[in-house]
Amino acid sequence: MRKGKLLGIGVGPGNHELLTIKAFNTLKEVKVICAPKSAVSKPSLALSIVQPVLEDRKDNYDVLEPLFPMIEDKNALNSYWNDAVLLIIQKLNKGLDVAFITLGDPTVYSTFSYIQSRIADHGFIVEIIPGITSFTGCAATAGISLAEKDEIMVIVPKVDKRLEKILEYADTFVIMKTSRHSEVLEKIINKDKREKDVISIRNCSMDDEMVIKGFFKDKKYLSTTIVKFREKKIE
Repeated sequence: MRKGKLLGIGVGPGNHELLTIKAFNTLKEVKVICAPKSAVSKPSLALSIVQPVLEDRKDNYDVLEPLFPMIEDKNALNSYWNDAVLLIIQKLNKGLDVAFITLGDPTVYSTFSYIQSRIADHGFIVEIIPGITSFTGCAATAGISLAEKDEIMVIVPKVDKRLEKILEYADTFVIMKTSRHSEVLEKIINKDKREKDVISIRNCSMDDEMVIKGFFKDKKYLSTTIVKFREKKIE
């Protein structure tokens, strides 16, 4: 009997029109969709992005919604990931392909990587369908380039003390998940005396998208800050 295949699908930053053609076509055909959510009462954002595609389907399909809470406890997270793997394997063993949908791209700071390795260890085929990353979506929304010529760009998953140590070695920094630590980020960035442009984007490509110069002062979710340093230093 044919075994199913796990498909990691990047659904982009927020607008379903930014789905790739391959992602769109796959979501129109696949029989099982896995859309993790961070809380029982909180719907999956990735699932909401692809909902317009799914609504046009005429056939039946299953949706798995395992819980992936936003916690730091590694043992607890491993337990949640293993539970999700068991759900997926049940479908794969029936010969059904499973599409694991994730914001942005599956290869960039995505929980999919943990599921991918576990599923592959069980001998199943895993395929990745790339998506538009949140930070390239943010740059497009802001109308800026991220890097030119031989500029060095660094992607930072969150604000922490390591950022200050590497600040002088790059020209552009993309700092993700800045909503909770924008004040700390601002202090770190301002320690570098180079001239700079700072743009922050929230809910990229969504209906409530917001783009500002500088740093957000509140603690709302899905915020990214792009810092572009210039060579000239302020004396």
